[in-house]
Amino acid sequence: MIAVKDIRKHFGHLEVLKGINLTIEKGEVVTIVGPSGAGKTTLLQIMGTLLKPDAGEVMLDGINPFLLKEEELSNFRNTKIGFVFQFHHLLPEFTALENVFIPALIKKTNRKQAEKRAKELLALMGLSNRENNKPSELSGGEQQRVAVARALMNEPAIVLADEPSGNLDMKNKKELHELFFSLREKLDQTFVIVTHDSELAEMSDRKIHLVDGQITD
Repeated sequence: MIAVKDIRKHFGHLEVLKGINLTIEKGEVVTIVGPSGAGKTTLLQIMGTLLKPDAGEVMLDGINPFLLKEEELSNFRNTKIGFVFQFHHLLPEFTALENVFIPALIKKTNRKQAEKRAKELLALMGLSNRENNKPSELSGGEQQRVAVARALMNEPAIVLADEPSGNLDMKNKKELHELFFSLREKLDQTFVIVTHDSELAEMSDRKIHLVDGQITD
């Protein structure tokens, strides 16, 4: 599904990633853990094509995205990768339903088809009764589930999540963690999650320890 080979990344004179090798299979839920400053988010951003590595290779679904032209890369990112962040980044002027299907409109999917899939995804999140609410009318947990639905909209090969439960209370955090595994079972969805949450890390299929820009085990 995704293979990272000898990835290196510098910011100025600081080498943040020091030769990362990692393979993730379809349907896995993998967590990346480690102290602050270890390079976790940088690695996730490179896997998500948001940052370009200084050296090494990323293969996602059989394609090296960094060999694509800019427009092709944008299309690849929109169709192959879903993102979930600590702060959901929902658009405040749009309803939950609209926030979910926006990526499909960018892909030029027929609006009726996009709305249908968005409704199905919100139902999967237990939010059918909230689809016409704007983000300000939703709880933190509901907002994050809308963000997960949005990430799944274009049936991505992989969903990358950066501290997705870091801004939630214990109840919503537990529900979000359980949701990831439920989606894996129902959709065979692949997740790579950067987290400081030990409970989520222990639940995952595989826990990758990153320390000082290197995988330690």
